Amino acid sequence: MRVLIVGGGGREHALAWKVGQSAKVEKVYCAPGNAGTAKIAENVDIQADQVDRLLEFAHENKIGLTVVGPEQALVLGIVDKFKEKGLRVFGPSASAAELEGSKVFCKDLMKKYGIPTGDYRVFESPEAAQDHVRTQTQKLVIKADGLAAGKGVIICNDGQAAAKAIQTIMQDKAFGEAGNRIVVEEFLEGQEVSWLAFTDGKTVLPLDSAQDHKAALDGDHGPNTGGMGAYSPAPVFTEALKKRVMATVMQPTVDAMKMEGRLFQGILYAGLMLTEDGPKVLEFNARFGDPETQPLLMRMQSDIVPLFEACIDGTLDQCYVEWKPQSAVCVVLAAKGYPGPYEKGKVIHGLEMAEKLSDVEVFHAGTQLSAGEVITSGGRVLGVTALGDDTAKAIITAYNSVEQISWDGGMHFRKDIGRRGKQ
Repeated sequence: MRVLIVGGGGREHALAWKVGQSAKVEKVYCAPGNAGTAKIAENVDIQADQVDRLLEFAHENKIGLTVVGPEQALVLGIVDKFKEKGLRVFGPSASAAELEGSKVFCKDLMKKYGIPTGDYRVFESPEAAQDHVRTQTQKLVIKADGLAAGKGVIICNDGQAAAKAIQTIMQDKAFGEAGNRIVVEEFLEGQEVSWLAFTDGKTVLPLDSAQDHKAALDGDHGPNTGGMGAYSPAPVFTEALKKRVMATVMQPTVDAMKMEGRLFQGILYAGLMLTEDGPKVLEFNARFGDPETQPLLMRMQSDIVPLFEACIDGTLDQCYVEWKPQSAVCVVLAAKGYPGPYEKGKVIHGLEMAEKLSDVEVFHAGTQLSAGEVITSGGRVLGVTALGDDTAKAIITAYNSVEQISWDGGMHFRKDIGRRGKQ
């Protein structure tokens, strides 16, 4: 079969790499892809949000399966449009993807169905929101309601900082229309864990655990980013916790979406905080996470294509996932200045040396080809991902590979990815 991967980041490179290993697949296309996917697939010059053009391409090229990476395409209804034309596509419908597309919808759903999450208030008026937070002395989290490329969350140490964050989001429009409504949420203490699961709308089949690193700087300092690295498995997420989260979060959420008439088929991603009161949901995503996908797919032994098909067909109860016993660590290499302003168009050196190391895959995110050379084209540029017998060994291998890579203008990366997993 021919498979189309929609998107052009590190997640999509990892998906193309994994899908290409399937005996069921004869050719992989990536739209738009990047310099990394160009080596293992055919890149197509169509952006992920150009749904009608993607639909036309899939129809003309007899695509047997489309896998949607980015959340924007899901919220725009790419799955609905493909299904209307009889095309097989992996991902939730637009109405189901609202679980990620609207923080307000997500929080209200959890409140209605008793799914554990932090206390919150919703505001549509910046003045009302600022009046509410100004007298607060505790830490607060301010979230833009809509999609903001993983950056629409501001952690504030007190009410004054929260009032400034509200101005940034709602009045200065730092995240555009996504900030027309906000959620003001209690700050939850604990370790954060990412748990992803396949679902066909009834059955929930979880992947192994992973831990993301959202903050830009070592020690979880600095502004939030789309993710500076991840590792899998996360030892803090014990088997007992997995059973608890399956019973209190994952299955209840899939059931709740069905009861709401929003059958959720695809990847359900729960961002969890392991608090003293038990696991609580920070947010849901309606697709694979980036960079969690990179270490998870490095560890996945099973063919992923039958899992995609089972989610579409409603036969996930007949499936299981096999995992390699090793750990995997992904270190994101970003352009200097990210998540703020950064330069593009820098030639990347050392990729061949980095990729020669055994048990290493360098997944491209913000790259493109120019005159035969790989250049930077985004904030997060590469995800250097390594396997190891344990997390400590995977960390060493990943950072040894990182040392081979450079580009002019400065390369930024965290030096503590996976450290919590070395216990």
